[in-house]
Amino acid sequence: MGRRVIWIVLDSVGAGCLPDAADFGDDGADTLGHIIKSYPDIRLDTMRKLGLFAIEGTSFQEKNAKEQPIGCYGRAVEASKGKDTTTGHWEMVGIHTKNPFPTYPNGFPQDVIESFIKKTGCGAVYGNKVASGIPIIEEYIEEHMKTGYPIVYTSADSVFQIAASEEKVGLERLYEMCEIARGMLQGEHGVGRVIARPFVKTEDGFKRTSNRRDYALNPSADNVLVHLKDAGENVIAVGKIRDIFNGVGITRDIHTDNNTDGMAKTKQLVDEVSEGLIFTNLVDFDMVYGHRRDLQGYKEALEAFDAWLGELLPMLKEDDLLVINADHGCDPTYKGSDHTREYIPVLLYGKKLTGNISLETRECFADIGQTIKQYLLENKTDYTLLKPSNAIGKSFLDMIRG
Repeated sequence: MGRRVIWIVLDSVGAGCLPDAADFGDDGADTLGHIIKSYPDIRLDTMRKLGLFAIEGTSFQEKNAKEQPIGCYGRAVEASKGKDTTTGHWEMVGIHTKNPFPTYPNGFPQDVIESFIKKTGCGAVYGNKVASGIPIIEEYIEEHMKTGYPIVYTSADSVFQIAASEEKVGLERLYEMCEIARGMLQGEHGVGRVIARPFVKTEDGFKRTSNRRDYALNPSADNVLVHLKDAGENVIAVGKIRDIFNGVGITRDIHTDNNTDGMAKTKQLVDEVSEGLIFTNLVDFDMVYGHRRDLQGYKEALEAFDAWLGELLPMLKEDDLLVINADHGCDPTYKGSDHTREYIPVLLYGKKLTGNISLETRECFADIGQTIKQYLLENKTDYTLLKPSNAIGKSFLDMIRG
């Protein structure tokens, strides 16, 4: 019987601004710290048990805790130049993004928009500016419902976002336009993601649906997911993981509607799948609460996850490894509506791991992925996959095993 890893990414749950945060306009950001400070009575008992409040260097560290954590805990620095989902996830599996993906603070160049209109045959677009998803749809929804012209916008991240009504335009047509955009946005204009943002009209406005789809660039094949797949391991993507890696290194894809659905499907997989990697992204922290600067909603979502985590722990088998971390920050108390450049918290738990081990501050997110790779493959007969590659990161498995 092989080993199993349950890897959960709490999308945007950062743990304090990085030393270079000012270069990204994020000095002082602290997603978890500011939420905990705003709600001192927040119930995160399970993550506290795993060591969340013991992470050194954080604003929420409890230095005189009554009980020792049963997990291993620390934080990690983002070595890559960015603060977006793609850069963060890619680094987790060993890909170092040295040059940031292009961003468009003044909207996309006119030649890019004209090419998009010509290639899609959409007629025209609304927007073409930096905006948050809800306000820009509110701004153009009436015109869009008459003409069907897509709403195109970006953010501080490297994204080309297309919003359209499922009734007026249709999902397949929206996805088609995104695929065309992804095909043309390469090289100089190779944005990290093209994102489909479907919505439906309601009596009092509109509602974005769970049919969002992300179209990423292909990552380097020299990454942990590909190595695991090549070694015959399950690599099951839950939530938007498949989209982030454009399917590279994935053996099975599970769509989710929201955090609740993602947690339910992860638990179902824990019941059904006995080996390999279950890799889950819980996007609501970022998409629903972080970007919208919904402080209370973010706090309640963290509590909901923590309660679910308390139900998951007893389900873990003797040889399971549970890994929980973030990919960037999105401080709901901070200015603007974009991601924030922060450390990420890292928690690990396994019945055979030594408890109460501080990972301190890891030099890059990739240490997490390399630890997972070693855990799943070290007993395989083909050790060549464990030899050094161009992928970054250093496993800390020997530091935490019992």
